[in-house]
Amino acid sequence: MEKKLTGKIARERIRLMEVPRPPAGMIEGFKSLGDASGVLSDIMDELGIIGALPATKFQPTIPGSCIVGPALTVRNIMQQEHPYESAKKHVNKMAEFEAHNLASTGDVLVIDGVSGVSNMGGISAQTAKRQGEAGAIVSGAIRDVAHSRSVGYPVWATERSPITGKWRLETVEINGEIEIMGIRVNSGDIVLADDSGIVFIPRARAAEVLKMALEKSDAEARKCKLIDEGLGVADLPTNA
Repeated sequence: MEKKLTGKIARERIRLMEVPRPPAGMIEGFKSLGDASGVLSDIMDELGIIGALPATKFQPTIPGSCIVGPALTVRNIMQQEHPYESAKKHVNKMAEFEAHNLASTGDVLVIDGVSGVSNMGGISAQTAKRQGEAGAIVSGAIRDVAHSRSVGYPVWATERSPITGKWRLETVEINGEIEIMGIRVNSGDIVLADDSGIVFIPRARAAEVLKMALEKSDAEARKCKLIDEGLGVADLPTNA
């Protein structure tokens, strides 16, 4: 039986009712890498996969956070009607709450959003936390940062703005393909975000990336041990 929907977006605009789940142990494998956006970016370079973005573009609201999970995607566009007319009539076309409604524990909300206005606020973040989401990536503005911090829900966003999106934007698709700064992201792709930035790993390549990343992480750990032990710089291995 399908989950009861909120009605905030037409059913046909929801491309998948559930985010595709990764194979058993995959998320745990990526989590074991820790603060690993750099390692993963290097591996994706070697494999010819475009998927990394810097934290200078997407600043985390809770420094020190590191999240990993499958992408739950949302696409927003500007409303055509003047915002004051929409506000007067209370025409709210935001529907990220429907995405929260469909979320599974560990999902990462990824919003292809609108610049200058909030695509997600504090109550939305609190709801997302309650639903078990790991955090959110927002291309566009967010607001109520203190609220999202207070509930321990980290957000990586390109902008912050007090201006509501309620009367200004429209959610047009959930769990479809979106584009974040030129990178295509599909529902179920693996997202890792930390203080250095974000990586989006295509679901079909995730096992390959994880295997190589674990090997690279081990090599880097061995190199760090040699540094601590005082091995000369000229004698350090160069393949990590």
